[in-house]
Amino acid sequence: MAEITAALVKELREKTGAGMMDCKRALGDSGGDIEAAIDWLRKKGLSAAAKKAGRVAAEGLIGVATRGSAGAVVEVNSETDFVARNKEFQRFVEAVSQLALDGDGDLEALRMTGFPGSGRTVEEELTQLISTIGENIVLRRVRRLSTGGGGVFPYVHNVQGIAKIGVLVALGSAAPTDRLAGLGKQLAMHIAAANPLYLDISSVPQAALDREREVLREQALASGKPPPVVDKMVEGRLGKFHEEFVLLEQIFVVDQKTKISKLLDQASKTAGAPIRVEGFVRFALGEGIERPSNPVV
Repeated sequence: MAEITAALVKELREKTGAGMMDCKRALGDSGGDIEAAIDWLRKKGLSAAAKKAGRVAAEGLIGVATRGSAGAVVEVNSETDFVARNKEFQRFVEAVSQLALDGDGDLEALRMTGFPGSGRTVEEELTQLISTIGENIVLRRVRRLSTGGGGVFPYVHNVQGIAKIGVLVALGSAAPTDRLAGLGKQLAMHIAAANPLYLDISSVPQAALDREREVLREQALASGKPPPVVDKMVEGRLGKFHEEFVLLEQIFVVDQKTKISKLLDQASKTAGAPIRVEGFVRFALGEGIERPSNPVV
């Protein structure tokens, strides 16, 4: 039997676009013969599925799973929102979310994880799903949060039954989890609506601050104010930047008056123990993906 080398697998992948594990299996079953392996992939529908990989996938679902002090969120994209309503697709997203919960947040490791009840990896199951549904489908990203004490709380925003935004927030506290659940849900809903970029002022990258200061300075100088006044104007407006993009500086969307940091102080007194936000993640479906001018219909 011919040796299945990495170069041979690479050549088959380049010819067909099929997944690495599928290419290795095809070559193994075909005695290392490239043309026979291509036919093997075509018969399985895997080569045809690979051809769809170049098509833009910006629709789909956000999947969220939590268990006590851990949570995971995944984004699985499809070409149309019609596929997001497909039961097989939904089951796939749900299963991958649960697998991500037991993982370490690494996307490649998640792709290589065994898919429950199939004898295939997540990547291989995804390829099968593409062949069945007939659209390009992409497991785009994953994030996992955990906390040593407290809990991780989710929120999923649905539009016509499709999960468009998924949020996780990790609260650290010695207070019982049931005392944190209400606050966790409210904060997750707030994050979904307000879309903060940073947890606190200290976590804002210096490059982002410098860029914002430069823009604000140019705006202030255009008003004709003297430099000392300009400096004060810049620092004052920088506070507005913090209020817009820093979670702990934002105003709670529910009551439109309480700063999130103060909300945490109030909740800590009620719970009988300090409560802190240790981290959060917000996925919005398709964000950052360049969509075609003539979308798939």
